[in-house]
Amino acid sequence: MNQSNRYQQIRSVVEADFKAVDKFIVDQLYSNVPLVENIGHYIVDAGGKRLRPLLVLLAAKTCKIDNQQHIALASVIEFIHTATLLHDDVVDMSSLRRGRPTVNEQWNNPSSVLVGDFIYSRAFQILVTLGSMKIMEIIADTTNRIAEGEVLQLISKNNPNPTEQNYMQVIQNKTAILFQAAGQCGAILSNASDEEELALTRFGMHMGTAFQLIDDVLDYAGDSESLGKNIGDDLAEGKPTLPLIYALEHGSAEQAELIRQALADEQLQDEKLNKVIKIVQECGALDYARKIAKSESDQALACLDVLPPSEYRDALTAMVNFSNTRSS
Repeated sequence: MNQSNRYQQIRSVVEADFKAVDKFIVDQLYSNVPLVENIGHYIVDAGGKRLRPLLVLLAAKTCKIDNQQHIALASVIEFIHTATLLHDDVVDMSSLRRGRPTVNEQWNNPSSVLVGDFIYSRAFQILVTLGSMKIMEIIADTTNRIAEGEVLQLISKNNPNPTEQNYMQVIQNKTAILFQAAGQCGAILSNASDEEELALTRFGMHMGTAFQLIDDVLDYAGDSESLGKNIGDDLAEGKPTLPLIYALEHGSAEQAELIRQALADEQLQDEKLNKVIKIVQECGALDYARKIAKSESDQALACLDVLPPSEYRDALTAMVNFSNTRSS
């Protein structure tokens, strides 16, 4: 079964809810300012896998939710993710995402930042309607952690001596924490037991960590067409991800020096970029990162043992396996 079919099969168990989320998102993009709506629709229409809102739906259904509040919550999670993408692309000066020009490329940086602010604030407007102080506290803490992760990544850029520990802290704050919030809040909305809530909280963190690790592998091992972005973008932006850190620590002295030069170079030329990509591909770095991702995935799957058997729990299992073996 190909990647697209595997994803559709996972989504099919909550297809009606997923379509309701799509409609809710479009409805919530209303604004009296046309530019806000235009940019909002542009980035939402670009699609993507929407694994974070899908996790909300599956977590809530696994815990037998008996209302429709998970639709709004899934939309909140997707809006927060969307806002971070708008801001990320400005910080990283990215020009391509999901195979299309980024918002900052299509319009400009100020528009991208300000519409990102609008989408963030709209997420919290929706959050208020859920009437759960606990969920609001979790989402507030989550967005704060994401911001910290972004700043930590920023100060780590072009660092010629990165560490695996620092890298893991960045991806847990920047990426995994939103998966964690999706799982935990889906459980809370469903009045799940403390044990089930903790299981889905940990599931989200482990799955989100594995997801980002595979993303960082694909930056060196994928292809531009399927990824919808340029290969080696992380290195070109001075980001020391795990495959690069491994290559730096396990390559020859000459290779390590080349990697340090590439990391420190804010105007990295294609020739040097391609040499470093080749080093990463040939030194075992990608296998190492995949091994760490597999460990995180296994821990995520173990968390599901406390949940009652259902097609939704099965879909969560399939979601982890999909994330760990995807090519984009």
